[in-house]
Amino acid sequence: MATRASSGRRARGPQQPPPAQEERLYEPLEPAAGAGGGGEAARAEAAGRAVGAEPLGEDRALDLALRPRSFAEFIGQSRVVENLALYVEAARRRSRRGGGRRAPLDHVLLSGEPGLGKTTLAHLLAREIGAGLRATSGPAIERPGDLAGVLTNLEYGEVLFIDEIHRLPPAVEEYLYSAMEDFEIDIVLDQGPAARTIKIDLKPFTLVGATTREGLLSAPLRSRFGVLEKLEPYPPDDLERIALRAAGLIGVPLEPAAARLIAERARGSPRVANRFVRRLADVAEVRGRGAITRSIAEQGLGMLGVDEAGLDAMDRKILGVLCRHGGGPLGLKTIAVAVGETEGTIEEVYEPYLIRRGLLVKTPRGRCATAAAFSHLGFKAPRERQPPLPLAGL
Repeated sequence: MATRASSGRRARGPQQPPPAQEERLYEPLEPAAGAGGGGEAARAEAAGRAVGAEPLGEDRALDLALRPRSFAEFIGQSRVVENLALYVEAARRRSRRGGGRRAPLDHVLLSGEPGLGKTTLAHLLAREIGAGLRATSGPAIERPGDLAGVLTNLEYGEVLFIDEIHRLPPAVEEYLYSAMEDFEIDIVLDQGPAARTIKIDLKPFTLVGATTREGLLSAPLRSRFGVLEKLEPYPPDDLERIALRAAGLIGVPLEPAAARLIAERARGSPRVANRFVRRLADVAEVRGRGAITRSIAEQGLGMLGVDEAGLDAMDRKILGVLCRHGGGPLGLKTIAVAVGETEGTIEEVYEPYLIRRGLLVKTPRGRCATAAAFSHLGFKAPRERQPPLPLAGL
């Protein structure tokens, strides 16, 4: 690590050779209690749902076992994968023109709902360019000193992956600006009249940030990413292929009809599809002959409380409250009291999928159930109500 005082001449240490081509994981620190926004707290409250995109305890080991080893193995998100592969190839060609020294990629921001493959793509980027990867998370970096410790330990060309980057504290985020642009950070020592600044030179690196809420990123941070890619929910055709691949890797026969059923109920998330395969493998082992047939899939998903639209019990409960009140509009607080959940959990965890499926809409007056929600739950939809006439003279 090379340092200099703000009034002196910058000194650089001897250049280090590129790191060995292996993935090195920087273990994230535990976030402080209460850290993070309301959205993350709401998702934590709803942890354990079979259809939840947030990783459960056993999902982490399963994700590692099923993680693709190259862009060619990655299923879905074709536009994003093609773009990233192109950027990697461009970096390789620049490296060859520069005498063989690996050229770092531009900083990359991956956004999208949980469970769509942001972490997997970060690992693939590092693997494809032959660099090490260090991983941490936004809430784990509480102070500028934590960030300085991570950055100064990076080797030339390594990939730093920050999950939930929108949860970085503002003071830490400001230190990241100069690190991303100039590969240097300024550390302030002492206080008052004795305060001085030490500039620390960093080895060039690639920052890969992942976020589930891109709108919470500040404009200065977002503008410093050269590559911005948004991941979308997966169509059933891609999820079917993902389910078949997962079953093959864990050694469980999966019928194509059962794979299609899993894909249709996985809510557009590979993580949910892989979780269904694992759960149905247990059902097939005990109540079948070891193979996941369509009958076993229907039985197992029924045991999990997942219906043909991918809804679980709480989803149906929310829609049921609206349907029993004529379709709404109902306020969020009223719905929360009726179903026994917090307002934040309903808004951040349950509503996005219901809105995407066209079962619920938000209006200025509250939440309303659509005709599709009435049909799905078996309720008779009320006649279309006319808006109240304005009162004259008011």
